[in-house]
Amino acid sequence: MSATLLAVALSLVSAVAYAAAAVAQERLAARTAGAGASLWRLLGTGSWWWSVVLNAGAALLHVAALKYGPLTLVQPLGALTLVAAVPLGARIAGRHVTAGEWRGTALTLAGLGTLLVTASGPAPEDTLSLPEALAVAGATAAFIGVLSRRGAKPGLRHATASGVASGVASALTQTVTVAATDRSGPLLAPQVIVVALLVAAFAAGGLLLSQTAYRGGLGAPLAMVTLANPVAAAVIGLSLLGERLQGGVAGVVLAGAGAVLAARGVLLLTRTPAPPSQARTQAQPQPQATVVTLPALPAQPEPEPLTLRAS
Repeated sequence: MSATLLAVALSLVSAVAYAAAAVAQERLAARTAGAGASLWRLLGTGSWWWSVVLNAGAALLHVAALKYGPLTLVQPLGALTLVAAVPLGARIAGRHVTAGEWRGTALTLAGLGTLLVTASGPAPEDTLSLPEALAVAGATAAFIGVLSRRGAKPGLRHATASGVASGVASALTQTVTVAATDRSGPLLAPQVIVVALLVAAFAAGGLLLSQTAYRGGLGAPLAMVTLANPVAAAVIGLSLLGERLQGGVAGVVLAGAGAVLAARGVLLLTRTPAPPSQARTQAQPQPQATVVTLPALPAQPEPEPLTLRAS
């Protein structure tokens, strides 16, 4: 199996695991949205740890995929997370996948297939230097701070921050993976240790930001995470790691068309109908006062007046 096919296969399994984790997080967020949930409250919840385990397994598969494929190939495949999450969420909610969601799935897969043609390349060899990694981390932290500042309403801004954090974590992870396995230097070199700590920080931050974003529902926030993640990683890969799209100008045009198709499909997938229980709650009429009319009683004859007679 070629490096590209192995990267694609690992990315597919990773996307399914991420989808299951996202559905679990959304269900937990929906249950705790009005309960003033905090980090400590989540740490005592079994479903939270289940989602953490799923995210960790998906992350390990993602790391393996980054070893065999470039960022411009592996990261766009993260859109398959939404493709898998929609039918999974529909099954748990007890409904059927809609025709619009099937169209979104088809467009997303077509767009990703186009991107695979142009983004396919050899296994990565370049890494971020320590100054480059620190500069990327500083700029990303500032950007995330602006999006998730105190008082911001949970939703698309937190989802965008989560996607950027996860995309940067993936780019830094590729640096750690390549640097630790190229056997040209010590395994615990300063570059590897520092960048690994940055990966842990951004991965944890992305997880907590997504949990906050999902309080308003899964569709639109997950779509924003799905779109922001590959954009952030692709910027780093193309600008700092020397990655290139295949096919020259034609390849760039083809990749742009694929990105538009995939984005359109992702947006269609966000239009998820409300679960049946929620729809029934919203459509339930307010209780009205009930007037009970009793049947009329039959008329009784009036009693004759009492007459006293003298003896």
